[in-house]
Amino acid sequence: MSSVMLTLVQLMASSSSSDVENTILLLMRCRQFQIDGSEDCLRKMMPLVFSQDKSIYEAVENAFITIYIRKSFLHLAIDSNIGDLASLEFILGALVSKGDITASMLSALWDFFCFNIDGTTAQQCRGALSVLFMAAKASPCILSSHLQDIVDIGFGRWAKVEPLLARTACSALQRLSEEDKKKLLSTNGTRVFGILEYLISGFSLPENIWYAAADTAISALYIIHPTPESIAADLVKKSLKSVFESSGGSELQGDRDSDNPNVLTSMQVAKLSRYLFVVSHVAMNQLVYIESCLRKVQKAKAKKEKMDAENKNLDVSTESDVQKDDGINSELGLAASEDAMLDSLAERAEKEIISGGNAGKNLIGHCAPFLTKLCRNFSLMQKYPTLQASGMLALCRLMIIDAEFCESNLQLLFTVVENALSEVVRSNCTIALGDLAVRFPNLLEPWTENMYARLRDQSVSVRKNAVLVLSHLILNDMMKVKGYIYEMAMRLEDEDGRIGNLVKLFFHELSKKGSNPVYNLLPDILGKLPSQNLNGESFGNIMQFLFGSIKKDKQMESLVEKLCNRFTGVSDVKQWECISYCLSQLAFTEKSMKKLMESFKTYEHVLSEDIVMEHFRNIINKGKKFAKPEQKAIIEEFEEKIDKYHNEKKEQVITEKNAQVHQQMVSNIESYVANQKEVEESGESEITEDEVETSNSEEGEVLHSKSKPTRSRTRSEASSETTELELEDDEVQSPFKPLRGASKSTIKKSSIKSENIYPEPSTKINTRSKRRYLTLSHSPLYSAWICSLSNTSNLEKIV
Repeated sequence: MSSVMLTLVQLMASSSSSDVENTILLLMRCRQFQIDGSEDCLRKMMPLVFSQDKSIYEAVENAFITIYIRKSFLHLAIDSNIGDLASLEFILGALVSKGDITASMLSALWDFFCFNIDGTTAQQCRGALSVLFMAAKASPCILSSHLQDIVDIGFGRWAKVEPLLARTACSALQRLSEEDKKKLLSTNGTRVFGILEYLISGFSLPENIWYAAADTAISALYIIHPTPESIAADLVKKSLKSVFESSGGSELQGDRDSDNPNVLTSMQVAKLSRYLFVVSHVAMNQLVYIESCLRKVQKAKAKKEKMDAENKNLDVSTESDVQKDDGINSELGLAASEDAMLDSLAERAEKEIISGGNAGKNLIGHCAPFLTKLCRNFSLMQKYPTLQASGMLALCRLMIIDAEFCESNLQLLFTVVENALSEVVRSNCTIALGDLAVRFPNLLEPWTENMYARLRDQSVSVRKNAVLVLSHLILNDMMKVKGYIYEMAMRLEDEDGRIGNLVKLFFHELSKKGSNPVYNLLPDILGKLPSQNLNGESFGNIMQFLFGSIKKDKQMESLVEKLCNRFTGVSDVKQWECISYCLSQLAFTEKSMKKLMESFKTYEHVLSEDIVMEHFRNIINKGKKFAKPEQKAIIEEFEEKIDKYHNEKKEQVITEKNAQVHQQMVSNIESYVANQKEVEESGESEITEDEVETSNSEEGEVLHSKSKPTRSRTRSEASSETTELELEDDEVQSPFKPLRGASKSTIKKSSIKSENIYPEPSTKINTRSKRRYLTLSHSPLYSAWICSLSNTSNLEKIV
């Protein structure tokens, strides 16, 4: 039974709600019988609480109540990852709102947190507090009765045993109601702020836990402190001071102006990383704090206007006067001007966080130039990966706050996200790109291609985050689907199955929007995929999945016409095969089949390819299955037509190839003849000098032969025999008859010194052998052979 767990996990991603419900029921049974792998598989159902299908949500909720609430609630909160915790928080809020979480359950959780049950561990204490603050999101009064316990236990000695307990306590402080905040400030305010400040500035927590704890601690300070900007400024100053304690420096300006790239290596990198984290997180919380203040003012203004309208009981005359005044105010735009003034003040406050008035006197703005220079020091960043992670995270946060700072550092951000060695840095920057696209869409629009390029990263985590970021932006209409959507389609065949499932979910949700955008994107995807080095199987799987989202017959018919028209603008055989394959994957109706026949002129030139023809035959076979008798006859006639064109086109292609080969051979021979003529013309001037030299040589030989007549005669006879053998050998090998009438003297002259016709490779061809070759090239036999080569019929015989 444990071998089918993977299949059950895949079934939970089915588009059929009944499949999902039955799978959850089966997994519940498997867990009751403690079958291996059932617990892990059942955890996979947690994200389904966000499903829009009510039946699926109810199935998950019932399973959650049956398995976890009654038995192992704490275990789920302790071992869950971030994604499961988000699902758990969502379902807990729903259960608290409906009253399914009873007072006795909450009391039992407090008993675990306060160690009132024997054998309670620090992890169980943390798990109980996690569940309680999640439930407090729907009902903040849950935490009211144990404020002192949260402070004493969450930040006490048990926090040293379980360091994550302090982070959980900070999260609980953020869920307090307004009344509880006032109560906490009046009783333990100073103590709580001191604890939080020590947690951020001190070194009591391990390095790997400090960042998460400091994150929640700073957020808690901004929520519960009456003037958070003052205490946040003290935190930044203390953190900055700790960085330079060991280096002896007292000011940042001195290091910022230094050109020595190794000036930072003498500092404690851990402290510098913490400082950058603190200053950037304070800046982010300051931005959130300004927006919350703006909302409070707007809410108070709206509440006051509502109360004035309800409480005043005006008589007719007074009411008419008020209406007259309101009409004048609306004409003058006084009400609108008040809202515009509030927005202007908020925008100014946000701008002053980094680049306001005088950035040099601004605490966070003073750090921004130093941070930029630090992140540009790539050699130092590669030497300290932790520092690079903290520095780039701080840079991204400051870019989210200020548009000018963002624009000036976008190039740096994309350089790091593409070339950083650490996949943690690349993942963080990829996530930050999503936030920047939401905040400053116009600045990020020119970098759309670079954002899609993260889908090709070597790291699985980077590709996964890129899929999540782009899915969020596109599905929420924060980014337009442009010509790079094929990059997302390619991830359907990602080597990591989780990424493939996320992309399937993305296209499934995208197909539900408006008039099915997937239908409009198919031609663009089809135009780009064939050039992406995909194998045939992967291409087929991608297109088959995408075509599965096309349900309407009208869209099918229109798609047939669009695909047929693509044949006219494409000359690549591979694209012909891809387009014809896509046509074969469509569900053909009578109308779509008619469209295919009417568009014959657009694809008749591609029917010579066997693979293309095979796809068209598959289409015809589909059309025959459900066609009426009269329509079937038309389809069969169409089949005969394309078969005929296929054979004709194939023969035509073969003929064209043969003609090209023939023309190439003719061109080669003509070029050879032209080269020989050039050699003849260049050698004519040398023949005269060679003849003079030859005559002198012959006179010398005659004189020499008088002194040695026997030896000369023997050599002459041997030379004559050799010449006759050569001529006889030429007569046998030549396809043409030898011409008669050649002078014997010419033959004798060409036979002189015949033993030197073929010199050794290391020596040059002597003058006499050269003369012999030139004499032969001017002979009538050679001329007849050349004339014969120029004749096409003789050329075909030779070939």
